[in-house]
Amino acid sequence: MTRQDLPPGPRLPAAVQTVQALSGRHTTFPALRRRYGSTFTVRMLPGPQRYVMFSDPAAIKEIFAGDPGEFSGAKGNEVLRAAMGDRSVMLHDAQEHRRIRRYLMPAFSPAAGAGYRPLVREIARDEVARWRQGSTVATLDRMSAITLEVMLRVVFGVTDGERLDRLRPRVQHLVDVDPVVALGWMYPRLRTLPPWRGHQRNLREVDALIHAEIAARRASPDAADGPALLSRLMRVGRDDGAEPLADDELRDQLVTLLLAGYETSASALSWTLHELGRDETVRARAQRAADAGEEPYLEACLKEGMRLHPIIDFVARTLTTDRTVGGWRLPAGVTVAPAIMLTHLDEEHFPEPARYRPERFVDGSPAANTWIPFGGGVRRCVGAGFALMEGVVVLTEVLRRYAVVADRPSPNRLRNITNVPGDGAPVRLLPRWPAPGAPEDGRPASAKPPRRRPGASPGGATDGR
Repeated sequence: MTRQDLPPGPRLPAAVQTVQALSGRHTTFPALRRRYGSTFTVRMLPGPQRYVMFSDPAAIKEIFAGDPGEFSGAKGNEVLRAAMGDRSVMLHDAQEHRRIRRYLMPAFSPAAGAGYRPLVREIARDEVARWRQGSTVATLDRMSAITLEVMLRVVFGVTDGERLDRLRPRVQHLVDVDPVVALGWMYPRLRTLPPWRGHQRNLREVDALIHAEIAARRASPDAADGPALLSRLMRVGRDDGAEPLADDELRDQLVTLLLAGYETSASALSWTLHELGRDETVRARAQRAADAGEEPYLEACLKEGMRLHPIIDFVARTLTTDRTVGGWRLPAGVTVAPAIMLTHLDEEHFPEPARYRPERFVDGSPAANTWIPFGGGVRRCVGAGFALMEGVVVLTEVLRRYAVVADRPSPNRLRNITNVPGDGAPVRLLPRWPAPGAPEDGRPASAKPPRRRPGASPGGATDGR
């Protein structure tokens, strides 16, 4: 039966619910699901906006398959406008969204990804070669260094050392934003006050560097012939009769892909290495896979890391008309949100959901709409295939050289809108044992991680610490 009222939810003030969502959603949202079921309503600022959270796969399918004009992803991404710009693919719906995606998709096709693979391997090898046996590295920092370099080279095609040196810290500063600060971007008047004023200044400097890069490419007759995304976008209209992209639109798409593909991949890799460092048996299996070039198992390790530690907790679609979703008749203006975190941690779909077990993705594929780290429907992440390729290549380079050991669970922290290890997910770099290519006949005691307490969480994403 269709129900007319909004699903139940907490009666706390919207400001309190907003703070809970920003600071402790890994405990708050599971508690709300236990109390209200797989569908519940929360209210969050600005607005306040009403979010109806869905974790039932059938309802999630309805949302992802819905008419893009009626399920607006652009309205749900409004918090990103200040950084990504008005022309970003993430801030458009329907025909305009399809137009922009059509320009972007060839750069992330399987053929293009294969062409980028040597570049990713080179960058990962250079990074890992600087590590030292016996030391401890913060995997979030080191994976961020790799994925930022990859995105700067893939998106911009920048190889000049001086320009890279100027771009790196600016992009890092753009991403390293507290969620409260990110929320404040929705209020333009705040941008003249600290700390928003400093972030606004940094954004202007990023824009200046990007526009200088675009100008340099336009001044070079052969600049648009390269494989980088900027070059591809500059070729729009040259052979297909479409209208060429203006500098401001080029800037917005470049920043969007840079931000969407840099921190998310770094966090996924960091969480994956953390989990491998916490489980000796799985780590040994992953090392054998890295030695043998068994990429499906390494991809399974990455996918399981993204299941257990979803980088984004939910995606949002704002209704532009009254719609029935999951049996609820909802009014226009309500935001329906497939709850990635709740779906990934549902024991009905993933038995022993708090356990890191890559075999889930080796023994068979999860049921539709139960593993959704890249979203779904027409707005599914355009770079999903590239991200998995990048992750597998990086894991291969790390695991061929070191046994990584994590001595304690890492807490979860919300940075900007993504979940990252709150302590950087440090791991100790121990020598491979046995050496690559030798039989697995035991490991030294020093390479063993501490045993988990019975019932202890494998990481911060499930216990909210």
